[in-house]
Amino acid sequence: MAATIDGDERVMATAQQILKSLGTRKNDTEDMILILSSFDNRLSAITELLSKGGGAAGVSKTEDRLESAEKVVLRWDSKSDTPHHHSSPWEDSPDEAAEYLSAIDEILRLTEDLTLTSDSEIMDRAESVLQLAMSRLEDEFRHILIRNTVPLDARRLYGLIRRLSLSFTLNDGDIDDLESYVEDEHGSFSEGRGGSSGDDHCVDLVNPDAIADLEEIADRMIRSKYEKECYQVYSSVRRDVLEECLGILGIEKLSIEEVQRIEWRLLDEKMKKWIQAVKIVIRVLLPSEKRLCEQVFGGSELIRELCFTEGAKGCMLQLLNFGHAIAIGQRSPERLSRILDMYEALSDALPELQVLFSDDSGDFVYSEAQDILARLGEAAKGTFAELQNAVQSEASQKQKPTQCDIHPVTRYVMNYMKLLVDYSDSLNGLLEDSEDGVERDDDNLQPARMSPVGRRLLSLISSLESNLEEKSKLYEDIAMQYIFLMNNILYIVQKVKGSELGKLLGDQWVRKRRGQIRQYSTSYLRASWSKVLSCLKDEGIGGGGSSSNVSKPALKERFKNFNLGFEEIYRTQTAWKVPDPQLREELRLLISEKVIPAYRSFLGRFGNHLEGGRHAGKYIKYTAEDLEDYLLDLFEGSPGVIHNPRRKIST
Repeated sequence: MAATIDGDERVMATAQQILKSLGTRKNDTEDMILILSSFDNRLSAITELLSKGGGAAGVSKTEDRLESAEKVVLRWDSKSDTPHHHSSPWEDSPDEAAEYLSAIDEILRLTEDLTLTSDSEIMDRAESVLQLAMSRLEDEFRHILIRNTVPLDARRLYGLIRRLSLSFTLNDGDIDDLESYVEDEHGSFSEGRGGSSGDDHCVDLVNPDAIADLEEIADRMIRSKYEKECYQVYSSVRRDVLEECLGILGIEKLSIEEVQRIEWRLLDEKMKKWIQAVKIVIRVLLPSEKRLCEQVFGGSELIRELCFTEGAKGCMLQLLNFGHAIAIGQRSPERLSRILDMYEALSDALPELQVLFSDDSGDFVYSEAQDILARLGEAAKGTFAELQNAVQSEASQKQKPTQCDIHPVTRYVMNYMKLLVDYSDSLNGLLEDSEDGVERDDDNLQPARMSPVGRRLLSLISSLESNLEEKSKLYEDIAMQYIFLMNNILYIVQKVKGSELGKLLGDQWVRKRRGQIRQYSTSYLRASWSKVLSCLKDEGIGGGGSSSNVSKPALKERFKNFNLGFEEIYRTQTAWKVPDPQLREELRLLISEKVIPAYRSFLGRFGNHLEGGRHAGKYIKYTAEDLEDYLLDLFEGSPGVIHNPRRKIST
């Protein structure tokens, strides 16, 4: 092998001597070409050089070519040194720009030729000129890229989403909120230049008229082995642009500690903006950014992928950092739906993210997104468990109740459950392998056949019902216990029937709860009205069943006790609240069916024994119609007092 190398060197040295001796004698040169061409391929490069002019004439021609190209480069460079000179040939003189690029092309060809002849002096000079040209191209590349960046604002981004009817939902309220935020923070909107083209999800991030110039400059820099400088300029400019886009979308650069110190109301707004930003960045901005890289660096796949990854990773990592902060933050129940929104937004966008960062340089971005998605999923599961724990622990708060209306915990849990059904697909995936704490119900619902989220929601409702049962025992008035249970169980049933919960739990579950409500109403009637109704019985009045021997003192005592009992119930139960109008009416009807016929019958049998006597109105204060009217005031939530009967018995 060493001998071969030495032989090559001797051949090349001999060839150089031959070239010097040839001078410019054309006939001798042509003869020598024929002789040398019979040698092996080690002389092919020399043969090529000789065919271009040979000898000193060839060297002289090379110098002339270099000098011509050098003049173009130096002329442009001298212009750039002129004070207050900020114009660019690409803007002011396309012909001059084309001449400059042609000069660079010539220098590149010369360096390739000079490599073959090992003329170090001319090579050094060519490389020096090329270095000067690349420095200038680097500045021009940055200048064109910055100057031609298309302004992106919220109105343009959301307008694009509306027009294209993308596969994610953003309501007008969210858009208006974001636009108000942008106007406050960034001033008025500008439509910018360019619109969507090519891929339906893409927008023009750089003025299309400048793409060809950027591509030509990038091509020369890569061919000149200045790809690193080109890559650094491009990724730096685009990184700043994408970071500015995040600011327009309301995404701040916050540390994990800063995120966790934000109070919930503001944090909720930031989470909503994050969800919107993930969808826009991954489905609109990054595909557009990748298309731009393909347009500018079409001749180099490696540089194209590196530029995209380096420019986009800062934007993505800033988004993922916020997701990480939420995932490891406090697991309070009010955050659950928003965490699930974040989980679904990132999960839906993950396949597109994988396509965007498919090469080795971007694999870590996709891996990081997968990790954050898993963390958000764990946070959602943990927060769901915390919700059930909160319901169970809330029952242990032995605070004496004053109202029998729908309890706040009932409203909270049922509205939350109604909301969670919308996340069934995500929750089924997250809860599939996690059944800890799931209670088995006695409703013959066969929980094993239910979906994971169905089993969890059934368990949560069971916890809520147990909670309500415990709370009902805190009421001193037994009748009030049953009103409380009726109000709350009916509210649960209505929320179940009026949502997708009904499909999960089924008609059998609903029928059982309605049966419970009927039982509670019967128990209420017995607890509340039994004592009053006992005053209307015949036993103890005397007469042995004959009205002729009735004891008037006993009869007076009966009417007196009935009046006192009814008035006390009226005063108390007009303050009780039954929010559902149908249940309220059903309870009044149930009471009326028991009390009014009994009173009318008792009054008909014994009223005449007191009528006509002194102070008859003191005992027979009400007609049956009076009582019916008063019963209409029950359960309105406003305490009432009967000062005087509405009609008196005539004497």
